[in-house]
Amino acid sequence: MKAIIIGAGRGRRLMPTTADTPKCYAEIQGRRMLDWALRAFAGADVKDICFIGGYQIDKVRRDYPQFTFRHNDNWENNNILLSLMYAEDLMADGFVCCYSDILFTSDVVKRVLNHPSDIALSVDTRWLERYVHRTQHPPDDAEKVTVLNGSVTRVHRGIEPKAAHGEYTGIAKFTAGGAGKLREHFHAARKKFAGKPFREAAVFEKAYFIHLLQDMIEAGTPMAHADTPGNYMEVDTQQDFELAQKNWKGE
Repeated sequence: MKAIIIGAGRGRRLMPTTADTPKCYAEIQGRRMLDWALRAFAGADVKDICFIGGYQIDKVRRDYPQFTFRHNDNWENNNILLSLMYAEDLMADGFVCCYSDILFTSDVVKRVLNHPSDIALSVDTRWLERYVHRTQHPPDDAEKVTVLNGSVTRVHRGIEPKAAHGEYTGIAKFTAGGAGKLREHFHAARKKFAGKPFREAAVFEKAYFIHLLQDMIEAGTPMAHADTPGNYMEVDTQQDFELAQKNWKGE
């Protein structure tokens, strides 16, 4: 299966670490976050990588010529959802996607790939343990999920932490059928909301991926959760960067 890594943004909250390089180049314990991701994917036998770049994409092209690239040349004016869809032409046979500012192990990837559902979201059920020290990124800002009978019922930052089953890691699997549903819903939403507010986004173009996922859930699209008890960290701020240097336990 193909992996699509969404890495177009600059990562301003990780300054000065990202002053001259893409966010995914930040080194955790001597290895770039991007290399940690490649290690995890390879451990799950996923070696076909598409990188969606924007800020400093030429550096990634130079250093990782084995990748397939898609260029989000409007990265300063859009967000994660539109960025992902720059690789729409590669989705037909199914794919697994992830954010570029996260650390995860191959076990996390295997859990979503092995799930039988057409769409499976990776969910960290031990997420609150990480947030004890994340004062710059409180639980209220986490992309949390609620679930019922194996299905995701809601994915939203506004979920009360105590009501959340876990945190969406940014990793998701779509089979060919699941990818078809994603693309169909995206185009319908874009046709209706382009240039207009979409869910919590001021305009559709600034929507996060979870905005479309929640819209799909409310429209009746089944979405499963593949739980992981840890083995995941987000590196969004300089504080996260320092915590990861001390606490990340990779493979």
